[in-house]
Amino acid sequence: MPTLITLTTDFGDTAPYVAAMKGVLLSLNPDVQLVDLSHRIRPQDLRHADYFLSTSIPYFPRETIHVAVIDPGVGGERHALLVEVGGHFLLGPDNGLFTSTIRALGGPVSAYRLDQPRYWRSDVSATFHGRDLFAPVAAHLARGVPPEELGTSLAEWVTLPSRSAVCWQNICQGEIAFIDDFGNIITNIPQGQIQSLPVRVSMNGGPAAAVRWVRTYSDARPGELICLFSSENYFEIAEVQGNAARRLQAEVGMMIQLEFG
Repeated sequence: MPTLITLTTDFGDTAPYVAAMKGVLLSLNPDVQLVDLSHRIRPQDLRHADYFLSTSIPYFPRETIHVAVIDPGVGGERHALLVEVGGHFLLGPDNGLFTSTIRALGGPVSAYRLDQPRYWRSDVSATFHGRDLFAPVAAHLARGVPPEELGTSLAEWVTLPSRSAVCWQNICQGEIAFIDDFGNIITNIPQGQIQSLPVRVSMNGGPAAAVRWVRTYSDARPGELICLFSSENYFEIAEVQGNAARRLQAEVGMMIQLEFG
């Protein structure tokens, strides 16, 4: 059974919350290996979490348990979720944060609503399910407790709404999927749908502007606005040694249109 457990939260680096989760995990199963992916997901930002998880989890070995706690609805009506997909186990609130990860891992999906309190801590806080529910369930899963004992099978789970990328003639439309800490704008338009390189870009129906294609950032001058393919092979807009998102007033979820030729 899996012994590698990753942790992703929006708890930050100075609060005691991550340390408490690790204490629970190691108390129940001292043999697990814990790997921190990030604890600086933007607070309560499910889209940031969704993109981050979907572009990092697929690189981990199969049988890894991934615990993600970005949980604005903690203590409310949302379910606690366990998903087995592509040889990985995903544990977190059922609020859509695994939407793109499930798609990226592919293969059959088995999902469970975590409703068996005997695998939780005895005193469950209404505001800290990461410590009192998800951490102990992950530890028991790593000890060999099968998923079907940890919860009830689910046929449906929450997914985040998104605008699929579509292309026709010399036009592609999609949305901004992620803005990184450099201000680079990464869209959901895949490289495989782009047939030619010269491009004009507009956002949210605004005027189109020409943006130069480059292979990599060093092919342009500082301050120049460029477009290229991201490391995950999606259309990206960047400002060399600057911040394209701030310059263009871009936000995640904005519609983006590319015109070729």
